[in-house]
Amino acid sequence: MKASMDRRWLIVIGTIIVQMGLGTIYTWSLFNQPLVDHFGWKLNSVALTFSITSLALALSTLFAGKLQDKWGIRRLLICAGIILGAGLIISSQVSSLWMLYILAGVIVGAADGTAYITSLSNLIKWFPERKGLISGISVGAYGTGSLIFKFINGSFIQSAGVTQAFFFWGLIVMIMVVGGSFLVREAKVIHESKIQNGSIQKDYTVKEMLKTKEAYLLFVIFFTTCMSGLFLIGIVKDIGVKMAGLDIATASNAVALVAIFNTSGRIILGALSDKVGRLRVVSGALLVTAAAVTVLSFVHLNYGLFFASVAAIAFCFGGNITVFPAIVADFFGLKNQSKNYGIIYQGFGIGAISGSFIASSLGGFIPTFKLIAVLSIVSVVIAMMIKAPGNGTPKTKDKRNPRKIHSLSPDTRAS
Repeated sequence: MKASMDRRWLIVIGTIIVQMGLGTIYTWSLFNQPLVDHFGWKLNSVALTFSITSLALALSTLFAGKLQDKWGIRRLLICAGIILGAGLIISSQVSSLWMLYILAGVIVGAADGTAYITSLSNLIKWFPERKGLISGISVGAYGTGSLIFKFINGSFIQSAGVTQAFFFWGLIVMIMVVGGSFLVREAKVIHESKIQNGSIQKDYTVKEMLKTKEAYLLFVIFFTTCMSGLFLIGIVKDIGVKMAGLDIATASNAVALVAIFNTSGRIILGALSDKVGRLRVVSGALLVTAAAVTVLSFVHLNYGLFFASVAAIAFCFGGNITVFPAIVADFFGLKNQSKNYGIIYQGFGIGAISGSFIASSLGGFIPTFKLIAVLSIVSVVIAMMIKAPGNGTPKTKDKRNPRKIHSLSPDTRAS
């Protein structure tokens, strides 16, 4: 038993290393201006790279589960780590925007998303009794990688130049993801079916999940969460300057504040969801988000109100995207977690690009914040009413435990 527990925590360490390497892609904003200065490209054109990365990341999660079934988690992570690192390393040699879009955008994003969702889902399977906490640790490591590498990549850009910074960044990420993968082992769910409220909760396939109304309701909540958080992260410095009247240096501090609260929200709310219920955590976080964007919309901002509002939104965003993988597992089972969460996760990709389009259509920050407030309240109502889908009344029960039929069998073979 002790050996089994030790092995599980080694897998946690390996997943943390992998996720920290993957999270470094969120340092992209550091590269925008240096690339503009080096090549003479337009800032908006360079910044588009990260939108492509985010979209490729989200789309790749649709296929990652099938690749994991075919190759196994370890081989998949090794391949993803090599491709991710190679994409960044070769980006050090680019001479045109389209090459940057393909390498740092499509290839890096797809490799990152594939490794992200499979390593996260695999770790949740190893700890079915602590889904929220484990999801918080994994997704928190992803955020921590971004926070730490803001300093590391910034140092590379300053000392070696922006093109060489890609080379060192890619090399380190490749070592982290490939190295961490050797501590990761496959967790294979043979069967999970538990009795809840008089009905059987089973392992849903993607097709079965898409036939339930709950899948679409969860997507709406997740989209709202992602659009609000990602829109704020992208414009937080501009809000400080234009709406709170702060100078650029002071407003720039909000970028670090957002990263810190985003990461802490992942760990704290993930663990809390195991104790008080995941949908309660989501409902509370969305209420706080609605209140914060209402303040940004209607109250004359000063230094304190600005930082309190953006910190609250970042904290709730980090917590909600952490709790969602566990919610999907609770609703649709562990066996097909990577595939099922990959579908719901498209709310992240759509949310990432929707905020800017909506702001352009509505005419600025404040109308967009008002819309986010309305969507957040609607999502709170959904979260308070939604329940895991049932599958009829049980015909047989486990004699040893009449309330639960559940078997989780970690595959001890090397992947």
